[in-house]
Amino acid sequence: MRQRSRRLLRWNGLALVFGLAFAGVTWAQGAKAAHPSMAPVEQYMMERGAEIALARTAAPESIAKDAAVMVLGRHGYETAVEGTNGFVCLVFRSWTAGTDDADYWNPKAHSPICLNAAAARTYLPLMTKRTELVLAGRTTPEVIEEIKADLDTGKLPKLEPGSMCFMMSKQGVLNNAGGPWHPHLMFFEPLQPSTWGADVEGSPVISAVDTLDRLTIFMVPVGRWSDGSADAVAGH
Repeated sequence: MRQRSRRLLRWNGLALVFGLAFAGVTWAQGAKAAHPSMAPVEQYMMERGAEIALARTAAPESIAKDAAVMVLGRHGYETAVEGTNGFVCLVFRSWTAGTDDADYWNPKAHSPICLNAAAARTYLPLMTKRTELVLAGRTTPEVIEEIKADLDTGKLPKLEPGSMCFMMSKQGVLNNAGGPWHPHLMFFEPLQPSTWGADVEGSPVISAVDTLDRLTIFMVPVGRWSDGSADAVAGH
């Protein structure tokens, strides 16, 4: 149990990663919010070209160069570049983290992610919907209730098998500490952590059960960033 706690603490920086996108995950439960309310929308925006370039750093160039790219507009994510390989790269903002995360409204948080076709069809709609609600001024309880309702009615799609993403950018900023965490892959499945041997002694797989989005996120560290440079061994 002590070993698992240490592992989870090392992964605390992933609260803003995709799942950076965990409305049902409480990585920072009890932490004091450094950003207690939403900042002006302008603080979350990026220059379009810079955002496209940052989004592409989520995956190796062999994947990212042919991927579609979405950027954040004032009302939600918009397609900036059409892709040809089924992947979609974009930069998640802070509100795709758990709703009780201390950095939920942190305008500095920029998390590049590149989703495969299955995740783009069935996981991405959850995140784009949440973003649209936030930018429309909906409160956090209202966002949670609408996501739940849309999942219940089928307005939001069920998770497709094989959904995964790359989060291998060395340029991401996850929280107030600044900088990236470690390069990793994430797999989205409606499974219990034990089915993938997650969170046990010696396993490289760590899980986060997302109760709001009704899925488990399995995270696997990899040894290199998307640019091919080696990740530091410390912390793995």
